[in-house]
Amino acid sequence: MAAISTGPIPSSTCQRFKLPWPRRSHSLKCSVRASLASTPLKAKNQQLKIGDSEKTVRIGVLGASGYTGAEIVRLLANHPYFAITVMTADRKAGQPFGSVFPHLNTQELPNMVAIKDADFSDVDAVFCCLPHGTTQEIIKGLPKQLKVVDLSADFRLKNIAEYEEWYGQPHKAPKLQEEAVYGLTEIYREEIENARLVANPGCYPTSIQLPLMPLIEAGLIELRNIIIDAKSGVSGAGRGAKEANLYTEIAEGIHSYGITKHRHVPEIEQGLSGVANSKVTVSFTPHLMPMSRGMQSTIYVKMATGVTTDDLYHHLIATYENEEFVKVLEKGVVPHTRHVRGSNYCLLNVFEDRIQGRAIIISVIDNLVKGASGQALQNLNLMMGFPENTGLDYQPLFP
Repeated sequence: MAAISTGPIPSSTCQRFKLPWPRRSHSLKCSVRASLASTPLKAKNQQLKIGDSEKTVRIGVLGASGYTGAEIVRLLANHPYFAITVMTADRKAGQPFGSVFPHLNTQELPNMVAIKDADFSDVDAVFCCLPHGTTQEIIKGLPKQLKVVDLSADFRLKNIAEYEEWYGQPHKAPKLQEEAVYGLTEIYREEIENARLVANPGCYPTSIQLPLMPLIEAGLIELRNIIIDAKSGVSGAGRGAKEANLYTEIAEGIHSYGITKHRHVPEIEQGLSGVANSKVTVSFTPHLMPMSRGMQSTIYVKMATGVTTDDLYHHLIATYENEEFVKVLEKGVVPHTRHVRGSNYCLLNVFEDRIQGRAIIISVIDNLVKGASGQALQNLNLMMGFPENTGLDYQPLFP
């Protein structure tokens, strides 16, 4: 349950976001726009539009044999308007989906095909769940009328030179990059509604940007010395067979990786720098934990002069009070990954550090849902004109 703000937010904190995506002029005020699900009139109007159209949106899932593809299929099982008509998986072509993911074998789904054999004439929108570096050319070759949510990193960085620096290869669709909208739903909702191609955020950047962007935008924390200690379930590393992800390599320990060079660093800094209107550099260290799913980012920040942890707390409350999927907990309550497992929620809280003038922010998500497929569905709902919570009313699974 979200806490209720007990004090006013200073007017000085209500500044305008400067988007890192220069395509449109858009601002978020101190209290962001309510989600479609929490805006009764807007939701009612959209429900009327849906009822009038009575049209099923035909969905293609590219890369259906990976974890994010499987999670898309699981979430769409309860979606009243989306139906899967095409599923691709080159190495599993010809196989039924249930043979790859037996936990989903009760659904009636098309067999998986190689992407070269996919027929997109029966598709309205696509979730692209392919590996990084493979998506640009594939999306470039799709029919132009299709709406696309890309879950890879191929369109997240607006600077294609930066993409080449961090991903080790030239960008193969620079014109499409100009069109792509970054899909952090609660921040860029209006841009997403009007987009054809959405770059779904990474899991770490989602858990980090949601608490930090409002605080940086409001000038409540300093831009220097932001330290992020992030931990993820092993599913965040993908389903491919890798020695580093074997049970004996991961179990009964913590596995630090990508130190100073994780590919989510430029994505995080792009978002934070955009709202700061100044270059922001963070210290970010990720770790794999011996659990299947879940993500926690523990963020250490220095507060601006005269700012207290109460100011940070109340500003996050005011920012997200009308959001369905981002919740600031009651004071003193620690967010835990087990409390978001299987859901699209992000739970946040702020704590006073023992070091004077510093604060600790804890943010938790399910890396496969809010950190990937859930946010992708939230985005496609917006793109297709549906309430953004459609198909996402899964409560966390505990114990």
